[in-house]
Amino acid sequence: MEYIIFIILAYLLGAIPSGLIVGKLGYGIDIREHGSGNLGGTNTFRVLGFKAGLIVTIADILKGTVATVLPLLFGAEVITLVIGIFAVIGHMYPVFAGFKGGKAVATSGGVILGVNPLVFGILLGTFFLLLYLTKYVSLSSMVTGLVTFIVALLLGEYGLAVVIAIMTIFVIYRHRTNIKRIMNKTEPKITWM
Repeated sequence: MEYIIFIILAYLLGAIPSGLIVGKLGYGIDIREHGSGNLGGTNTFRVLGFKAGLIVTIADILKGTVATVLPLLFGAEVITLVIGIFAVIGHMYPVFAGFKGGKAVATSGGVILGVNPLVFGILLGTFFLLLYLTKYVSLSSMVTGLVTFIVALLLGEYGLAVVIAIMTIFVIYRHRTNIKRIMNKTEPKITWM
């Protein structure tokens, strides 16, 4: 029963459409009608600017972290990593936004932060290094997932490694159109780094 309660809570937390809320309340814009049409942080940065993008990215990370830590606060005997996966699913397929959500990157990071801040720190450093080298947010996100999986294995965090593998599959699947654009050399590059 505990699993069902926390899975539902995690999904609903993940399903909060941060990009849609920030766009509509702060700018009177439906982010889904601009840029890539995606609800995540990257599209928010492109369409609404740095401040909005940062707010959305932090909110999306926190959805994963809160969903993962919440069962611990209530002393629930559940595997928090399993609960975290449902926050990521909620972010990708949010009931509050017609089941069309983000690409799972920030919320997946939030799950990792809730379980192992060290691995999250390595993830963050890897992402920004790759972003600096490639200028592609999408490619940096996917490769960071793979690197983080290897890091978790090397640290002996095998349960975390399994969940990271699942979340990385989500991230790669959600970026399939980006992969095509990277191959065709039509994927937008960042210009601020």
